[in-house]
Amino acid sequence: MRNYLPIFILPILAGCTTMQSAKAVEVSEVITADLARADGSWAGVATISQRKDGTFLSLSAEAPAAGSYGMHLHAVGKCQGPDFTSAGPHWNPDMKQHGRDNPMGAHHGDLPNVDAAADRKITLEYKLSDFMLSGPSGLLDADGGALVIHEKADDYKTDPSGNSGKRIICGVFKSGNRG
Repeated sequence: MRNYLPIFILPILAGCTTMQSAKAVEVSEVITADLARADGSWAGVATISQRKDGTFLSLSAEAPAAGSYGMHLHAVGKCQGPDFTSAGPHWNPDMKQHGRDNPMGAHHGDLPNVDAAADRKITLEYKLSDFMLSGPSGLLDADGGALVIHEKADDYKTDPSGNSGKRIICGVFKSGNRG
């Protein structure tokens, strides 16, 4: 059975809070990654926020061209161009194979493809499942974590990276705020 506030209290509460502050209370931790291209130029920002209703990845980026791109969380918080191999393999604390369509998958770092429209803009909000931010098997372990966007779409089955090609955009996650 749910507990409800009496109707006469609701207008008082509505006057004391705003939607923005109510949402801020729900966020317990935020980490961000400034995304860069191989030449070091800015490409966007990724945010992971732990909220009351789950853990979400938000992305606002600019792709090199319209199209679909593979995107993954990588195991090392290092993005040295031009190839970003410094970000290591996909974040995979359970040692599974790659891809949501792989019967042996998926890595924790496997994410959906992202699409850039004609204006090259990419936006996404995606709920992460079974996500650990910290601790020995968390994304922000001793060597950190990164978000990488690849040159081609992920096929969701080919191990280890979904046949998604070169790493073209990378960002290291850094702690934001704790609430």
